[in-house]
Amino acid sequence: MGGAQTPPCVRGPHSAADEAWQATARQSQSSVCSKIMELLGQNEIDHHQRQVAILSQDSFYRVLTTEQKAKALKGQFNFDHPDAFDNDLIIATLWDIKEGKTVHIPVYDFVTHSRKEETVTVYPADVVLFEGILMFYAQDIRDLFQMKLFVDTDADTRLSRRVLRDISERGRDLESILAQYITFVKPAFEEFCLPTKKYADVIIPRGADNLVAINLIVQHIQDILTGGLTKRLNGWFKNYGMTKKQPNMESSSRPH
Repeated sequence: MGGAQTPPCVRGPHSAADEAWQATARQSQSSVCSKIMELLGQNEIDHHQRQVAILSQDSFYRVLTTEQKAKALKGQFNFDHPDAFDNDLIIATLWDIKEGKTVHIPVYDFVTHSRKEETVTVYPADVVLFEGILMFYAQDIRDLFQMKLFVDTDADTRLSRRVLRDISERGRDLESILAQYITFVKPAFEEFCLPTKKYADVIIPRGADNLVAINLIVQHIQDILTGGLTKRLNGWFKNYGMTKKQPNMESSSRPH
């Protein structure tokens, strides 16, 4: 996860998008972000009213050329390389979030390896969780986050979760999954993802199973949300010419 303030996801300049966080290590960070949303009670809230939103780097894969798509359909395209992502669109989206704008997120079809026609609308929020394996790789993206979390899980766990996901959600067979893992996923993790661990502000061992770490993060977000609500109320009072009545310190301090 990452953060912004007054960079994007963690503390944007306007009341929307106060915090932007980034989590890395694909399936593991997805589970962590889902657990955070659950503990914050955000899943039961209408999207228009949510104070916390989630974005995924997986939504920002580049539009492939005809040749690249042919390779992808054969399992021969490296989706774990930094060049596979549309970083310009990620940056533009984060800045829109920082400025309190509603954004429209692409929907990527992992079966056809193309962007769908529809998009997902994400409304202004006080905290934005941005999950992705390579969100720390590019400095111009990394610097937009105020808090960066690295979800650290063992290789066996990462592989098993990937196998289950790709079979159930993407219609792939075990042989192609393992071939892709050995050829692209594992080498890319070691070359591009793992070295970015040094940029993390917080490292979460064991992923979503580490409830102590997750509860601490949830508490931190709750503190931010409380501050965000206060700022919005203060802005409302200001816009309508209403100010808090200050106590008469002179009379209260005068001796009786």
